[in-house]
Amino acid sequence: MLRTIIGAGVGLFCTAMVAYAIAQPNFMFKRSITIIFIMTMYFNGGLIPTFLLMRDLQLIGSFWVYILPTLISAFNLIIMRSFIEGLPTSIFESARIDGAGDFRIFFKIVLPLSLPVLATVALFVAVFQWNQWFDVFLYNSSQEHLTTLQYELMKILQNSSTTSSGDMASAFANSADSGSNMVTPKSIQATMTIVASLPIIMVYPFLQRYFVKGMTLGAVK
Repeated sequence: MLRTIIGAGVGLFCTAMVAYAIAQPNFMFKRSITIIFIMTMYFNGGLIPTFLLMRDLQLIGSFWVYILPTLISAFNLIIMRSFIEGLPTSIFESARIDGAGDFRIFFKIVLPLSLPVLATVALFVAVFQWNQWFDVFLYNSSQEHLTTLQYELMKILQNSSTTSSGDMASAFANSADSGSNMVTPKSIQATMTIVASLPIIMVYPFLQRYFVKGMTLGAVK
């Protein structure tokens, strides 16, 4: 839960700040920075270089290895930038005439007007952080206090799937003789799906209005 809450909050704030910067028409490196972010959607350094980078940054074995490498997503950045570019420029011009700087414009104007896209991106980031388990396996598999629910569920599913067919047949025969219920890998997988999905399902109705509006505006833009 801490990973999901902190990761979504910090990631949303950083994404919004970068999106506001590259959405400014007078920003000198707007096109270059946008291209660099888009390239990360198609190319990456690979698993081993990423692991070596995390090791050199001394993030392995820490909680921040979940947060810092995933602060900004290029896809979320493009969605938020497109939304900010669609806001009336006269609002920003009026604010600057009144003496407002970029930070005041960002906090007082951009963020309140961007609630639909903020809710959309927040849901994307929260679902991503909630479902991640592979980075736990790579960086913190030996740290019990830094494990996550998805990683523990993955281990349960992996252990249950290693049961041989002979063991399953024997277990079914024993359960039939004793009249007890049998726990199968399929039932474990179904239970894991409910456990993993329930928190996101509970949050989605509160963000649905903003989520639908934000996605619609992004598609039109």
